[in-house]
Amino acid sequence: MALAYRPSHADATYDFKYGVRAVEGGGRSSARETIGRVAAGAVAKKLLKIQSATEVLAYVSRVHGVELPDDVVDHEKLTIEQIESNIVRCPDPVIAEEMIKAIDMVRLRGDSVGGVITCIARNVPRGLGSPVFDKLEAELAKGLMSLPATKGFEIGSGFSGSKMTGSEHNDEFYIDDSGNVRTRTNRSGGIQGGISNGETIVMRVAFKPTSTITTLQKTVTREGHETEFRARGRHDPCVVPRAVPMVEAMVALVLADQLLQHHAQCQLLRFDTNLPPANGEKGSENVTLEEAATRR
Repeated sequence: MALAYRPSHADATYDFKYGVRAVEGGGRSSARETIGRVAAGAVAKKLLKIQSATEVLAYVSRVHGVELPDDVVDHEKLTIEQIESNIVRCPDPVIAEEMIKAIDMVRLRGDSVGGVITCIARNVPRGLGSPVFDKLEAELAKGLMSLPATKGFEIGSGFSGSKMTGSEHNDEFYIDDSGNVRTRTNRSGGIQGGISNGETIVMRVAFKPTSTITTLQKTVTREGHETEFRARGRHDPCVVPRAVPMVEAMVALVLADQLLQHHAQCQLLRFDTNLPPANGEKGSENVTLEEAATRR
């Protein structure tokens, strides 16, 4: 490792950019750095729960060729106990066993596999996100794709939505028993026009196979000589189960940021008792910020 670049690791690109690299474990490119994200995500989860009863849950929905069917998991009833009931963090025990077998099979060959994590956010307030450059799905994609080993991001219908017609894909509106505007389907994944619509946000993140494998591979040294490389030591044959808390943390952090921004941009003046009620509340008036300031 001190002499050669590990295939598909950040060794080479870090060296190209900075002229140095972390031989012992990858440094900033290692998933070890996500400990800070998960710690911050725990705080963000508490903030979301207190302020808006928002809950973020993630689970493994695919390992290599073993995939959890979409209709197996009820996202409205899913619990963390179901997810944490097995080592692969898949809420279905039968599919979980198949995933474990698939991982063991490649581990014995000195190889690795990737997979997909599905993440949901329930009870997300309507109105989070901004048009154009700060769309909520764009912020979520940026946060999740900043995690190590990520290679793809989908929200709602994702790439499968490109195979549908508009009449098939559109989420029709209706009024529920409480008088709220809802959608009958959720192919939008809880976000429309870059802004949350109050439905459950559903995302999927693809992770590549672990780069460090014990199979012999061809590579080059820093001096430009071709050579062969075989990793040694303990390495995960599949990083996907370990990435579940990381995914939850990044989604919670993005939503907490968006909640704070929404409060500052759209709600901050409401909490000043010297101002008239906000639009839509009893006795509301249309006033400018200048008029509001004059009335204080």
